[in-house]
Amino acid sequence: MRLALSSLDLSHACLCIGLMLLGDGGVSSVLALGASIICSRMPGLSPRQRAFCQTRPDAMVAIGIGAHMSTEECQFQFQHSRWNCTALGERTLFGQELKVGSKETAFSYAILSAGIAYAVTSACSYGNLTDCGCDHSKRGHFHDEEEEVEEEEERGWRWGGCSVNAEHGIHLSREFLDAREVKRSAWTLMNLHNNELGRKMLETFLRLECKCHGVSGSCTMKTCWVTLPSFRELGSALKEKYQTAVMVEAVLGRRQLQPTFLRLKLPHGYQKPAETDLVYLEASPSFCEADIATGSTGTQGRLCNRTSLHEDSCDSLCCGRGYSTFQYTRSWQCHCKFHWCCHVTCSTCSESTHAYTCN
Repeated sequence: MRLALSSLDLSHACLCIGLMLLGDGGVSSVLALGASIICSRMPGLSPRQRAFCQTRPDAMVAIGIGAHMSTEECQFQFQHSRWNCTALGERTLFGQELKVGSKETAFSYAILSAGIAYAVTSACSYGNLTDCGCDHSKRGHFHDEEEEVEEEEERGWRWGGCSVNAEHGIHLSREFLDAREVKRSAWTLMNLHNNELGRKMLETFLRLECKCHGVSGSCTMKTCWVTLPSFRELGSALKEKYQTAVMVEAVLGRRQLQPTFLRLKLPHGYQKPAETDLVYLEASPSFCEADIATGSTGTQGRLCNRTSLHEDSCDSLCCGRGYSTFQYTRSWQCHCKFHWCCHVTCSTCSESTHAYTCN
């Protein structure tokens, strides 16, 4: 069973490569020795990914950052759900994953793909990668092609600043992540589809920023450039895709009897899922109880909200097992005053409050 790239181990290993790159200034020596040793010891890499790691240590640093970002965003989006981005299993470079082809697994692949593309794109903008920088295709004057423009300067705007090179980030994300999906199977087709969805979401949410130039705040000339959205925007958009995800099944080829494409799991028809759909193969487990077979850690001991009507309610999160109440004292600094010159004194305030955990 394949494992989703969601572990902090990857970012730690990639950080080691980054420190070597900064250490002696000799990239060639790193490629020859240091990166080779570290990449060969990373568990869970396919042969193609291992070769990528050895030849592109600078990109691996960005990939590690993207993996860390995706893990944190997944945990934020599902912090109040029965599944909160945890799983059981042996820890490897590619983390611990759910062992079912569920919506949760689909989300983890999509957010990871988006995170790596995002981090690589950002690294290009900051000049941290050797083979990319700003998007130099964004040059010249821009105007609506349907308008009749007598003088180029009178309408539209000019490209300026540093437009992010999302195309390069998407390319590296595809090259690295999709390299593991070699053996043709329904699981592989699901992963590839969701990987591509994560990258498409990044492309969709790129935004245009502009700055006006002119006397007294006038906008006689305007320059614009393409920027990245916040990663929280991508996470929230993918969470919406999770909520509307569609179940699919693989269709076998006539000759090779191998899965060739995915179709919606409906009684009749061969309708394929849309490129904008998050797809999954099987229903999600309840995640109420710990279950090694499905990778569920259960909800026992989770904090719940007794008065909520949403996913974090004690009724929903505790799966009917009930909850326990405990009292604790919360303390914080308060009534702070600034004294001239120059220090601040504060009092300590506290209150007694209650919390609830699932039985």
